[in-house]
Amino acid sequence: MSERHDNPVLFVGAGPGDPELITVAGQKAVAGADLVVYAGSLVNPAILDWARPDCRLVDSAGLALDEIVAEMTAGHGRGLRVARLHTGDPSLYGAMREQLDALDEKGVPWLIIPGVSAAFAAAACLGVEYTLPETCQSFIITRAAGRTPVPASEDLASLAAHGSSLAIYLSAGQAPKVSAALSRAHGAEAPVCVAYRVSWPEQSFFWTTAEDLPQDLERSGVTRHALILAGPGVAARAPGAAGAAAKSRLYDPAFSHGFRPAREDEA
Repeated sequence: MSERHDNPVLFVGAGPGDPELITVAGQKAVAGADLVVYAGSLVNPAILDWARPDCRLVDSAGLALDEIVAEMTAGHGRGLRVARLHTGDPSLYGAMREQLDALDEKGVPWLIIPGVSAAFAAAACLGVEYTLPETCQSFIITRAAGRTPVPASEDLASLAAHGSSLAIYLSAGQAPKVSAALSRAHGAEAPVCVAYRVSWPEQSFFWTTAEDLPQDLERSGVTRHALILAGPGVAARAPGAAGAAAKSRLYDPAFSHGFRPAREDEA
C-alpha cells in the first residue's frame, strides 16, 4: 500500500458481479469519485449506479496500460477523486501491479480496497468449505497455461497432486488440460463443479467429473467467465456425496482453547 495521502487513486475490488457484493468501502469510493475507470468487459455496469450523475466514467476494456495510467494520472493531477474498478479482488488476475508501478513512477499515491472474489461467492452459493478438518487445509487458486504461460513449478498437474481444494480461473478454454490434470491427481470420476457468471442474474452451476469436463463444458456453451472448482472441499458438496467430514475441534466441548476450557464430562 502506498503511503497515506489525502487523495490517493483508489483501486477498488468491485466483487464478482452482484452490486451488493461490493464492500461498503468500495461503494463509498464509487459514490465519492469524480472519475471512475472501470473494466467494462468484466465489471457489472449496475455498480456504476453508485456513481454521481456528474462523475466521468471511462471504460478501460479497449485501453492499453499507458492509456489507463494516463487517465488516472491526469484526473489525480486535476485534484479529482479517482476510483479504478477491478472485478472480484484486484489482487487476483487483475494486472494491478503494473498500474501501481506506473503510478509510483509518476509520484501518484494509491490505496487498495479489497473485494469479494468469484471463488468465495461460488462457495457461498454451493455451501462449500474449501478447508475441511483432517481432509484438506489448503486452498489453491490457479489457472491453466494457455496464451499466457504459467511457471513450470505451477503446472496444474503438479498443484492438483497436492490434494488441496482448487479454484481454477481463466481456464474454460483449456478444458482438456484441466481434465487431464484433475483426472491424474484425483481420479477420472472426481467431482468437478463449473460456476458460470457467479452472482450475476444469469449465474449457473453444473456438476461433472474430471474426465467428462471437456465435453460437458462444450455442451453447456460456456467458454468464458467460468470458474472450475475441484478437490476435497468441493467434492464433499457434490450431489450424492456420501459420508460426513471430520468435525472441527473449534466447537468440540472436549477441546480447550484460549476462550473455552474443555468440559471434563466430555473429555
